[in-house]
Amino acid sequence: MEFIASHEALRTVYKTPEPTAASIRKELPALDGHCRSFIGRSPFVLIGSSDGAGNADVTPKGDRPGFASVLDDTTIAIPDRPGNNRLDTLENIVVNPAVGLLFLIPGMNETLRVNGEARITTDQALREQLAVDGKLPLSVVVVTVRSAYMHCAKAFMRSRLWQPESWPDRQAMPTLGAILHDQLALAESADDTDRWLAEAYKQTMW
Repeated sequence: MEFIASHEALRTVYKTPEPTAASIRKELPALDGHCRSFIGRSPFVLIGSSDGAGNADVTPKGDRPGFASVLDDTTIAIPDRPGNNRLDTLENIVVNPAVGLLFLIPGMNETLRVNGEARITTDQALREQLAVDGKLPLSVVVVTVRSAYMHCAKAFMRSRLWQPESWPDRQAMPTLGAILHDQLALAESADDTDRWLAEAYKQTMW
């Protein structure tokens, strides 16, 4: 198997020396009203990051719509709620601030892409601003926006992601408890693991 190793070779495959003019012009240096509105309606964002050695990671963050707060036209604050404490994204940001964000709105095929630099803060006032039912996030990822642009719908249209009739039968898929039981060779049953997970979700959602 041969692999493409240069920009020139890659462009040859795609039959174009440069991206289209519109795809370049749509990239904004800051958030405009449409970007701010999109983020304000989004309950879900994917954060791409990498460590100092180039090891990449993508993590999902989700909460009530608008949980990611636009502080100004070049600053987004994303609260970090309780999780598994792996801290993959946060540890990456400490050594390499470059991040890529992909905001989604359920039922909408277009997405918002934001690239920038991130820092982590435990600023009390900001944490209080992003609290849910009085529960403060443990920390906040503050992203300085370098570029933002809308991404077309083709990937979601091809995948039919929001069309329920295309979804697989959930009962045909193993539960997380069953997966962890097999992967970790747990002594407890898959059902017990699922019950433990359900209780943990209720206790540590925020």
